[in-house]
Amino acid sequence: LIFAVMRLTKPTLFTNIPVTCEERDLPGNLFNQLMKDDPSTVKGAETLMLGEMLTLPQNFGNIFLGETFSSYISVHNDSNQVVKDILVKADLQTSSQRLNLSASSAAVAELKPDCCIDDVIHHEVKEIGTHILVCAVSYTTQTGEKMYFRKFFKFQVLKPLDVKTKFYNAETDEVFLEAQIQNITTSPMFMEKVSLEPSMMYNVAELNTVDTAGESESTFGSRTYLQPMDTRQYLYCLKPKQEFAEKAGVIKGVTVIGKLDIVWKTNLGERGRLQTSQLQRMAPGYGDVRLSLETIPDTVNLEEPFDITCKITNCSERTMDLVLEMCNTNSIHWCGVSGRQLGKLHPSSSLHLALTLLSSVQGLQSVSGLRLTDTFLKRTYEYDDIAQVCVVSSEVKQ
Repeated sequence: LIFAVMRLTKPTLFTNIPVTCEERDLPGNLFNQLMKDDPSTVKGAETLMLGEMLTLPQNFGNIFLGETFSSYISVHNDSNQVVKDILVKADLQTSSQRLNLSASSAAVAELKPDCCIDDVIHHEVKEIGTHILVCAVSYTTQTGEKMYFRKFFKFQVLKPLDVKTKFYNAETDEVFLEAQIQNITTSPMFMEKVSLEPSMMYNVAELNTVDTAGESESTFGSRTYLQPMDTRQYLYCLKPKQEFAEKAGVIKGVTVIGKLDIVWKTNLGERGRLQTSQLQRMAPGYGDVRLSLETIPDTVNLEEPFDITCKITNCSERTMDLVLEMCNTNSIHWCGVSGRQLGKLHPSSSLHLALTLLSSVQGLQSVSGLRLTDTFLKRTYEYDDIAQVCVVSSEVKQ
């Protein structure tokens, strides 16, 4: 028996090297006419290297993580005898596991001379590194002798994309994720889909489109090709679901955000897909008491009062009895009574405060000077640079 293994890949467009010269040169118009008569060139654009014909694969080529490895296996009886009980087995050995890729585990009763057994195997590559395709054949000759032999085919699986992520924890429990995706192959990619599958506690909104004339358009344009070594940034906003947003302690400790799902196509439509492991962020540290702003104006008038709304959350595991103090700064002045009792605040519960301020200086001013004191432990929590407001003259605003 003769054993043959061939990888199944898509063909490539035929490329030729154009040879031309000016008409006053010795060959005259000979080279140009030869290119026009060449069936592999594009009519009307003979000087282009890329032709209209397809060429069959000449070598194994590169196999990348996330692509589907396909191979054609053939066992041919090259003798003049009939062999029996032929069993063909194909295994793929990786660094961590051994996979059986054979379509059928049943043995073929007999194989006549000049006949063959064919099989096509497929496997979605999910590991980087060395892969060994182990093909084994066992059969019985006419004399009853059992024969067995194996062949090994070794290939490397490369990484097609380099994915880097950055997290930003907003004050409103929102999490912004920036994913940088770089094409580290030698050919361009068509990015079919890049999406984020959030964890059970979050809802996700993609920020990779802009509204133009009432229509949503991708920030990368109509052609989503990623050239070799090019990098593209995708942005996502994750908001906690309502049932989890009300529990301050739950969101505080959540580190698992979700995973990226990337689908691309190369050359003549070869499809690849990668799914990252669960992305994790550094859990934000809020301390025992968290103060966040619910509402605040962007622009306010000089020496005119404006209102803000604060949310105070008890992130500890004990009940607090809080006292609010307001300290004026050089530019921001608080309107109201300082040192008032806020009452008891139980663990994971929160309360809202409506406060009034006034600014005496123009420009971008920081809201500072809030102090919360827990009377049970005699501990004071200071909050400065909570937010910024733009203070303008009332005449300028009008």
